[in-house]
Amino acid sequence: MLMIVIPSIFLTLAIWVVPFRQLWLMSFSYSMVIFLFSLKIFFNTMDTCWSFVGPYLATDWLSTPLLTLTCWLLPLMILASQHHMAPEPENRQRMYITLLVSLQILLLLSFSATDLMMFYVMFEATLIPTLIIITRWGNQEERLKAGAYFLFYTLVGSLPLLVAILTLLYKTGTLSLLTLRFTPPILLTSYTDKLWWAACLIAFLVKMPLYGVHLWLPKAHVEAPVAGSMILAAVLLKLGGYGMMRIMMVLQPLNPELTYPLIIVALWGVVMTGAICLRQGDLKALIAYSSVGHMGLVVAGILIQTPWGFSGAVMLMIAHGLTSSALFCLANTTYERTHSRMLLLTRGFQAALPVMTTWWFLTILANIALPPLPNLLGELMIISSLFTWAPETIILTGAGTLLTVAYSMYMFTKTQRGPLPKHTIAVDPSHTREHLLMVLHLLPMALLILKPELIWSSMY
Repeated sequence: MLMIVIPSIFLTLAIWVVPFRQLWLMSFSYSMVIFLFSLKIFFNTMDTCWSFVGPYLATDWLSTPLLTLTCWLLPLMILASQHHMAPEPENRQRMYITLLVSLQILLLLSFSATDLMMFYVMFEATLIPTLIIITRWGNQEERLKAGAYFLFYTLVGSLPLLVAILTLLYKTGTLSLLTLRFTPPILLTSYTDKLWWAACLIAFLVKMPLYGVHLWLPKAHVEAPVAGSMILAAVLLKLGGYGMMRIMMVLQPLNPELTYPLIIVALWGVVMTGAICLRQGDLKALIAYSSVGHMGLVVAGILIQTPWGFSGAVMLMIAHGLTSSALFCLANTTYERTHSRMLLLTRGFQAALPVMTTWWFLTILANIALPPLPNLLGELMIISSLFTWAPETIILTGAGTLLTVAYSMYMFTKTQRGPLPKHTIAVDPSHTREHLLMVLHLLPMALLILKPELIWSSMY
């Protein structure tokens, strides 16, 4: 594990030493090397449950795919931000990349922490670089309001988790994930115990986010720069799902009184966010609301606590991380040419940029979960496990799937088809950097089609 964390720390030092003209190339190359190191952990975890076990850090079947995704996203964020940051002074560009690398370090420590208190500290620490990226390098003046929403939603949801962790330490005498699974389950007999159960999950449900506590997400996505949107959609939302899966292994097995309302809200959120996307005029807000809908399926898959539900949740988190990040990159390429996120002002790009339209089409198909993409595998496993658990859920999951197809095609036709608006006189051609960025997003999904058991095989 340290062979990823220590090079990441040295990268933050190298950013401030390397000559400015080599800054972006060095950062990209160095971060790709770190990703190659992470593959060693990925393949070592397949044989045993835990590997690289230390006093505070370890990896297993759940954390390893998310660790690899985190390491893969850093070079992509650096590649996507180069044009956006070009007008900035040298020191600000160095600080921007430093914040991205520091965010990766905190996420790596979060995903590999074996102590719940360490996990909580790292979980909260990811808030700081993300908040600075949104409020300093956001596109509009509303970025300060978006940062405030992000800060207070996260903090208010996390404080009950701190109390719950301290209560767990008092009752069991340990916070190590390696030993908690062998302690007797805490019986939820009183209302206080049930409040403790809810406090364990609230922070993660806000981070996912669950429909109803999701209002911070569209604001943060709309105002964040491209790297902020990529890391939010691809990894930070998955940190909530990872925390839920970790804490559900400690809590008492399925309690209908507590889990039923959350499952109903999650599935209802899938339908509601799909309906919201159909009338959304802001491109980045549309992609952000679609993330809320997909995460609703993940929440439902985790809460029913079946092997298929857990496997589908992990698969869908990885696939959605790559898909939503690619969508935000495409939205950024449109924004850099039109300086607008409104769908009415960004139509007709198929005539101007036909190759970029091809990338849009492939990414939209991944968002729809077209076979044999890993998005479909994750959704099928969750929907099948939900149907086996309660056949009535097929009404909400089926409606959500239809709405996903509808708003995805709506997004494609509004941005790519039709004539160019009259105010669009000249459009910059697409660059090799942008095509490389899309290849690096879609290539891992194509490889996962060939060997999906890399993610779910160790569940069984």
